Amino acid sequence: MSIPEMIPVQSSNIDSVGYDDENRTVYVRFKNGVLYIYKRVPESEFNALLHASSVGAYLHRNFKDVYPYERIE
Repeated sequence: MSIPEMIPVQSSNIDSVGYDDENRTVYVRFKNGVLYIYKRVPESEFNALLHASSVGAYLHRNFKDVYPYERIE
């Protein structure tokens, strides 16, 4: 599995995010180094996450328990 380009974000918990459009997978790297993937996410939802006023709150509200996810690192 190759990790897409990660984009740094302003967040107290999240370091960076990335999107694999071929597989519709969002990658989220937390400040503690842990990496999660969220599967079957539309690109529009990733863009909303990227531009949210609070990336962490948006992730929690719109991704957790909505899209399948797993810790990969």
